[in-house]
Amino acid sequence: MRYTHMGAGIGLALGALVLQIPAAAAADDSDILIEPRNASPGSTVTVSTSACDPDADYGKGASEAGGDFHLFEGDEEGVLTGEFQIPEGTKPGSDTITLKCPPLTKVTGTYQITGRSPEGSVDAGFGPADDSDTGLALGGALLFTAAAGVVWLCRRPNANGT
Repeated sequence: MRYTHMGAGIGLALGALVLQIPAAAAADDSDILIEPRNASPGSTVTVSTSACDPDADYGKGASEAGGDFHLFEGDEEGVLTGEFQIPEGTKPGSDTITLKCPPLTKVTGTYQITGRSPEGSVDAGFGPADDSDTGLALGGALLFTAAAGVVWLCRRPNANGT
């Protein structure tokens, strides 16, 4: 009986791994690495590719949002790298990057342009996030009171006299 349970567990684990193969293959359908995959206006996007001839030391790139940029040899052999900046005011959505390098190689990739990047602190609904002095003092007093109450309850003798 014990071996039946182990066999079922191993079968489920292998089944889950087999189902992941098409997703992994679809995620790596391009020779382009785009970082970050979700960029905001004003940020710099770095593009790397290994699709070019290993002897190539130069390539050209074009982004619909960021315009033309150049690819040069990166830190890794056979990889060309370039970067561009997304202009302020660019609308959120998908952006396509096209890379061209010798010998007659052309590859494309896409990434997402998100809305404006967040600035400042986040309001969690308990008052403004910059109200640190009063909030910290009140929070510390409440935590101290709760801790003292727990200590008092733990040290208090039981009602049955033990």
